Amino acid sequence: MIRALKLLTPLLLIASANASDAPRYNDAGELMVPADYRDWIFLTSGLNMNYGDEPIAGHDTFDNVFVDPASWRVFKATGRWPQGTIFVKEGLRGATNGSINRTGQFQTEQRAYLEFHIRDAKRFPSGWGFFEATDDMPAKVLPTSASCYTCHQQHAAVETTFVQFYPTAKPIAVKAGTFDASN
Repeated sequence: MIRALKLLTPLLLIASANASDAPRYNDAGELMVPADYRDWIFLTSGLNMNYGDEPIAGHDTFDNVFVDPASWRVFKATGRWPQGTIFVKEGLRGATNGSINRTGQFQTEQRAYLEFHIRDAKRFPSGWGFFEATDDMPAKVLPTSASCYTCHQQHAAVETTFVQFYPTAKPIAVKAGTFDASN
């Protein structure tokens, strides 16, 4: 009985993930920006991270990464991201001068970009798609020729996701045996 429950639990989590926080698209195939993504699971924040050869242009940016709660529950149980997973990467400008701050940097309200990474095998040939939004307008899908597709396929630690930079997710993936340590 207990063994059956252990086998059934991930399946129930996957079913609930697909029902509650699934991506929503408009008639043009654009992703509707989830209004509450800042209430989702916060995975990490990075400062001035850059995956390309081009230098960062004269400003500091914090990347904040969120994932929908239903997909996080499945990941914690299985070490894998279910269909319908939505990652949000919000870039906020950094500042050094403000209020009582004397050293270091903090995030401002000025958004530099808003990006999405969606798991949807029916919609995307590789199983994952990337979107960019302007303000809170629907996000447009990036063409498969965009560098993010190749970069994520070549360097991601878990299923085209950069779990190697998510301190709460990495140990889960390592324990589940889904973590690719070569990335």
